Amino acid sequence: MEGIDFGFGLSKSSSVQLDKVDLTLYRRLEALEPGVRVCMACGSCTSTCTAGPWSGMSVRKVILNLQRGKDVGRMLSCCMLCGKCTMVCPRGINTRHLILSLCRIYEKV
Repeated sequence: MEGIDFGFGLSKSSSVQLDKVDLTLYRRLEALEPGVRVCMACGSCTSTCTAGPWSGMSVRKVILNLQRGKDVGRMLSCCMLCGKCTMVCPRGINTRHLILSLCRIYEKV
């Protein structure tokens, strides 16, 4: 079986080194909006987002990217603040207020 080419290979890992992540922005958001801790990343907010299909806006992605130390400024600017995501959140997170708090954090940075 050695030497057989199956037409595919292993790709470079896309893992995130969580020990090396800068969580400064996430911790600041967590202090302002403790509800962010209960997000289970179900995607209900993303599925109802009016701006999502055209802009890539996703509250779920915003939270996950913050937890991974990534910049979310571009996504925040796409939010229309309509509040539909808040209405469908099964955990009752005020996602609209969360986005507004995060915008304030970014203004200070």
